[in-house]
Amino acid sequence: MKIFALTFLILLLSVVGLAKNPITVYLAGDSTCANKLDEKRPETGWGEMFGQFFKDNKVKIDNRAMNGRSTKTFISEGRWQNIVDDLKRGDYVFIQFGHNDSSKDKGERYTPPEDYRKNLIKFIEDVRAKKAFPVLLTPVMRRRFDKDGKFYDTHGEYPDIVRAVAKEYKTPLIDAQRESEKLIVSLGEEKSKKLFLILAKGESPNYPNGLDDNTHFSPLGAEEIAKLVVEGIRETKIGLRKYLKK
Repeated sequence: MKIFALTFLILLLSVVGLAKNPITVYLAGDSTCANKLDEKRPETGWGEMFGQFFKDNKVKIDNRAMNGRSTKTFISEGRWQNIVDDLKRGDYVFIQFGHNDSSKDKGERYTPPEDYRKNLIKFIEDVRAKKAFPVLLTPVMRRRFDKDGKFYDTHGEYPDIVRAVAKEYKTPLIDAQRESEKLIVSLGEEKSKKLFLILAKGESPNYPNGLDDNTHFSPLGAEEIAKLVVEGIRETKIGLRKYLKK
């Protein structure tokens, strides 16, 4: 009887512990994902919209993405190590870089392709060493149409490096690049503007002269990208999917 009671107590404490300690999903990335300051609104990172798709009290979103960061600067500034230090068994880290890594005109951010590959591998290995789960994402598309109205990409070889590393290291991949391209192309050159931070003069007090930003998202665009990431969780059958709202 005492053994039964002790076993029951251990199970009860385990359940209580799980309830108090939800799975944490860390987001490591750049400005397309990051939390925004009030003075930058209506700019919105998709990471800010991500949590609404999970069941209450089951998952905690810890958005560590930061404007202007590449894999190189995210590591050199200690931001990556901070995530690793905080990781516990069973947590997830969603990793999305590429916008700034590929910026050759910004030397402090630029990460040569081979170094980018090495950094992605480091991320995977560091997360797995903590018994947590890495998930790789290709960078989301910028809104770019040529003079003939044809959509084109700006990331060069970087998305393919993510795909190759994911395959080689058997890591779940959410192909945000291809899925966001489908979304933008389906809306077309004009209607896709509503996904981005494109504002008329006087439309926002934060941007009195208007803005034509085809990289960063409006609240609608951020939510649509978050939906694509959620669909990626379902399609790749990541264990985290059981915590998604139906």
